[in-house]
Amino acid sequence: MSTINLVKGQKIDLTKGNAGLTKVVVGLGWDPVQQSRGFFGGKKQANIDCDASALLLNENSKLTDDKNVVCFHNKKSPNGAVVHSGDNVTGEGAGDDEQIEIDLVNLPQDVHKILVVVNIYDCVNRKQDFGMIQSAYIRILNGSNSSELIKFNLTESYAGKTALVCGELYRHNGEWKFSAIGEGTHSSHINQLAEQYK
Repeated sequence: MSTINLVKGQKIDLTKGNAGLTKVVVGLGWDPVQQSRGFFGGKKQANIDCDASALLLNENSKLTDDKNVVCFHNKKSPNGAVVHSGDNVTGEGAGDDEQIEIDLVNLPQDVHKILVVVNIYDCVNRKQDFGMIQSAYIRILNGSNSSELIKFNLTESYAGKTALVCGELYRHNGEWKFSAIGEGTHSSHINQLAEQYK
């Protein structure tokens, strides 16, 4: 099956039509913008440490437990159905910078949505925002064979924004769907972003 490229606002079935799909991997990637080299060589861009997180929400889009924020400092959901790959502090190199594995079958029944977000670590002190990031994307892989199912390139200008709500996996009539959101916010930390869903 070839990859389906989504545009902002598009929704697509994940499990319907993908018989046997029980585990997915959410991959997120980004690169620091290359600063143009001036006459005297230019200034090297400081590392931008982006952190991917998953918020496990109930049917009212609420976070019922702080442990339902899966991120670099809480790498597993309470029952182990959602697992974070660990922190990548530079965004350099090809491929996904961070991944979140999701076992759709073993998610608790009260989890109706998984919101995937990325924020910039220590953005206030470092004076960094998503205008300094390029080639950002979110993609969903089949957990059993790593084939890419869908990809959403975050091509808008997110200058001034310090967090991105990339996309959402959600239950619909017993199946799982994905919605490409691509909204920027001014949350400076994952805990601050999570507060909006309590």
